[in-house]
Amino acid sequence: MHVFKKLNDLPEAVAFDVVVIGAGGAGLAAALFAAMDGAHVLLVEHTEFVGGTTALSAGTTWIPGTHHAASVNPGDTLADAARYLNNAIGERSPAHLRQAFLDNGPIAVQRIEANSAVKYRACAKHPDYLSELGGATLNGRALEPLPFDGRLLGELFALLRPPIPEFTVLGGMMVDRSDINHLLGMTTSFTSLKASVKLLLRHAADRLRYPRGTRLVMGNALVARLLYSLSQHAHVSVLLNTSVAQIGRGAAGVDSITLMQGEQQRSVRVQGGAILASGGFNRHPALRRTMLPGIDPDWCPAAPGHTGAVQDMARGLGAHDGKVHEGQTPSTHAFWAPVSLRQRADGTQAVFPHFVMDRAKPGMITVNQAGQRFVNESTSYHLFALAMQAANKRSPTIPAYLICDAEALRQYGLGMVRPGGKGLAPFIADGYLTEGRTLAELAQKLGVDAAGLEASVKQMNTYAEIGIDPDFHRGETAYQHNIGDATAGGKNPNLGPLLTAPFYAVKLYPGDIGASTGLATDADARVLGQDGQAIRGLYAVGNDMHSIMGGVYTGPGITIGPGLVFAYLAARHVMTSVMKGQPADV
Repeated sequence: MHVFKKLNDLPEAVAFDVVVIGAGGAGLAAALFAAMDGAHVLLVEHTEFVGGTTALSAGTTWIPGTHHAASVNPGDTLADAARYLNNAIGERSPAHLRQAFLDNGPIAVQRIEANSAVKYRACAKHPDYLSELGGATLNGRALEPLPFDGRLLGELFALLRPPIPEFTVLGGMMVDRSDINHLLGMTTSFTSLKASVKLLLRHAADRLRYPRGTRLVMGNALVARLLYSLSQHAHVSVLLNTSVAQIGRGAAGVDSITLMQGEQQRSVRVQGGAILASGGFNRHPALRRTMLPGIDPDWCPAAPGHTGAVQDMARGLGAHDGKVHEGQTPSTHAFWAPVSLRQRADGTQAVFPHFVMDRAKPGMITVNQAGQRFVNESTSYHLFALAMQAANKRSPTIPAYLICDAEALRQYGLGMVRPGGKGLAPFIADGYLTEGRTLAELAQKLGVDAAGLEASVKQMNTYAEIGIDPDFHRGETAYQHNIGDATAGGKNPNLGPLLTAPFYAVKLYPGDIGASTGLATDADARVLGQDGQAIRGLYAVGNDMHSIMGGVYTGPGITIGPGLVFAYLAARHVMTSVMKGQPADV
């Protein structure tokens, strides 16, 4: 693999079989699948890092029916998965695209694992998010990447987008959920002590040579595995800090890409196709105003490269967005999570997604500015943030307030505040964390109605005692139980009283974590024109492609999974149509 720092280092009049625009998870996968078929590939990335939002994520990859599923759920079938998606999505996306994903998912996983360093494992328990629907399952469909030794990347390690700092500990040590459990249990379990000591010693050694830990997990591990695998292919070229100025189209289809780096421009010939994988529209100012009105871009925790610029170019060639279905479920152009905000010491803003570690746990409650609950706190992060936006139309709910007592804070942490209940002073001093000796004092500091908050907490305490939430049905599904705490000793793993002063709160905002609306494509990821016909030589994957989930968040990794599968399909289709003759060697 050749990494070009300067655009002018590319040879003149160079040609590639495949040009992939965007080096997030889907773009890296598309480049790798094409390279495995012998293609000369150019991978173009707008930012200084590879990995996109995938590098910041848990890296979970939702693909039913793989060979990994049998190890944890041998009874699951693709027919069950199709039934689940039909129940969850219905007419919100074309059924034939969902079927193409299901049919080719196992093949894509088998092929990439057999021919690269990308390796997965099935989670022992990782339920579909709408686990109450027919066809849902508790495990087997969600794959997680195996940890990866970043030292194997050598100089390429510097190209890997670092994780969100607040998701690391001890100055850059990555941890997943099992690591967190070991670190929290190291004083009570010899097994956890051994695992923790091993982690800490490895990290201490890393910091002598590297700016952060090299034991990579979650999305960082997946991106590192993709990048390492690409580095094994001699006919792959990578350009960072490079934007696309024009997509050229001739009589036979897309035939050139004009690239820009500063004041420099260079055109490359495209012999097979261009695969758009730039991450979607989320930082496109005009589209954001239209599709996400009222949502501050500063609430978005995703990577910065998804400007939507190449989507505009595709529309200039006749492309159009997929249809957003107005059904019973609120239609949405994005996927969502509640986030909290804090200014870092360097002046940048931390945007922390509240996925699973706090809001669903016992002793937690979320209220609006009237002090009233408005949501099932244990629902998926997507539905939680949608509920915030819907409730805000009736009563001020942005920001909302995630509230807990001292015991819950000690046990689970609260957003960027770590479990243990220590080191709270900086968070209180800068306003990220609000503390009150009583609920009334907390309400006064937040500007929340005190009587409303006290009544909501009193009601929650009653519900915790009986184990039932008749208002919002919190803790009634397998998915919700999985992100609760069955060891807390309550009648419901998601319900617990707020009793122990002081009380704490953080502010929550609805943050868009990725695009759902994207370019309409066919089952080979070919971009479709207004006439419904494929635009020859133009493909879209990842969040540039209109989501096959139709704006419904069906399970963990439902952006990364389809991103991988349609990357496989796009690369396969490109390679069947590559013109005879090889491009100039690079």
